[in-house]
Amino acid sequence: MQNLLELKGVSRRVSDRFSLRDVTLTVEPGQIVGFVGANGAGKTTTIRAALGLIKLDAGEVYLFGQRCNANASDEQQRRMRSRIGLVLDTCPFPSTLKAAEVEALVSPAYPTWSHETFAGHINRFGLDPKAKVKDLSRGMGMKLQLACTLSHKAELLILDEATAGLDPMAREELLDELLAFVADGQHGVLFSSHITSDLERAADRVACIDSGSIVFDLPREDITDRAGIAHCSQAQAAELMAYVEGARATRHAYSVDVLVPNRRETLEAFPAIPCDRISIDDYLRLTLKGASK
Repeated sequence: MQNLLELKGVSRRVSDRFSLRDVTLTVEPGQIVGFVGANGAGKTTTIRAALGLIKLDAGEVYLFGQRCNANASDEQQRRMRSRIGLVLDTCPFPSTLKAAEVEALVSPAYPTWSHETFAGHINRFGLDPKAKVKDLSRGMGMKLQLACTLSHKAELLILDEATAGLDPMAREELLDELLAFVADGQHGVLFSSHITSDLERAADRVACIDSGSIVFDLPREDITDRAGIAHCSQAQAAELMAYVEGARATRHAYSVDVLVPNRRETLEAFPAIPCDRISIDDYLRLTLKGASK
């Protein structure tokens, strides 16, 4: 089955201080791909490149197996983008519109729009159709965007920090919707977020960008299984730090925690030293900040 989204060697000079450099990223059917990185690392610029909103200096973008061409006709671009749903961190609709009026604004852009589907999601999400956009909570604004994306039968959802600022219940509801969306194995999600607990629950793969370059792109299980935290005495820590390349120590009053890049190799080499799994957040710190012996 063809990939829903592929970026191959995408580069783009944005300013004197920032460029995307050789970005390669893929979303396969049935996958939720978490996309992480600090503010300014290049997440939104990468998404803009994927949507054809910026001109590339190098590289290629493929949507649904077709190369995106800047010279494509407006109708070709419209058909391609109608298969994508975009959910942003803030609700983009005019503030004075009522939730039900948003449909009249959005639906003409999508030949596959279903009024019945939209009305069903408005009801299921608990949205008041008479409420104005400006009066919606952040969570309800996100649900309104999601209702729109699901109502034109999008095959690929792209979320740019959509869970930022949401309360825990709203975040859980969004993650449930994403998991249901990909459950048929035909749809996919690119999910930009700095909330790594969301990725641990929902992501199949996690890609990290830093300073415009992809640092890693791994299955979620590989991340949480690969690295680890070894709990050591001072003497054990000294031995471990001398042996393990890329290890980083955090010293406490009576013990030392050593962050190691490969938990399994560490356990094999030092079976007497407990080495626990770590979170994606810990892995990010290890990867982005480096380590010192």
